Amino acid sequence: MTSLLTVRNLSVYYGAKAQAAERVSFDVGTGSVVALLGANGAGKSSIMKAVAGLVPATGEITFDGEPVQSLPARQRVQAGIVYVPEGREIVGNLTVRENLVLGGYHVPGVARRARIDMVLDMFPEIANKADGPAWRLSGGEQQMLAIGRGLMAGPRLLLLDEPSLGLAPLLVHRVFERLATIRRETHLAIVLVEQNLRMTMRLCDEVHFLRSGRIVGWRRAQDLKGEAARQEAIDAYLGATASH
Repeated sequence: MTSLLTVRNLSVYYGAKAQAAERVSFDVGTGSVVALLGANGAGKSSIMKAVAGLVPATGEITFDGEPVQSLPARQRVQAGIVYVPEGREIVGNLTVRENLVLGGYHVPGVARRARIDMVLDMFPEIANKADGPAWRLSGGEQQMLAIGRGLMAGPRLLLLDEPSLGLAPLLVHRVFERLATIRRETHLAIVLVEQNLRMTMRLCDEVHFLRSGRIVGWRRAQDLKGEAARQEAIDAYLGATASH
């Protein structure tokens, strides 16, 4: 499979000494889903933000064969790299539709309206609330809006940070169902940071295990289908006390 994103020796620092990620390398194939798994503080979100251009980093980031590490975040969005942050960060006092418009701010008007229709068709839970304020949405609906807002930019690579955070199990299942549909219908590549290992395994092709800012192991999802195999990988790469 052709590599869409190539990350080599990526390091992220906050301040002079605090290192969030150290010499991280991985690839994301066109249309594939790659998961980053690790405890809180392992550096997962920092890696995602570095790829999106939201935090300074060293190393090499190549997207569709072109180096992008020197590009600002806005140009990476235009190239097709879109980050959906942890905690959703929707604009509550704007309507659902207005939040979607924000996601496609650089898209011409006709194409933007078509994408809004596409997103509302994909997420019917928010379609009948499109003209109401976003703060009235439930947690699951807000997550659907956040993903839909990301899709408005027409991404080729979606960076999804903890999409199940704070959601009830039924809503987690629904969100992941929609992600599977999006992947199947659009061939979108996804980098997924997630704590819910069981749901992650249903969606991803491979998983990279992180500990203390470093990738310490890699497995294909097909090798982690059984509960025993998943637990063995967690014990080996994250420590026997890890709870996933």
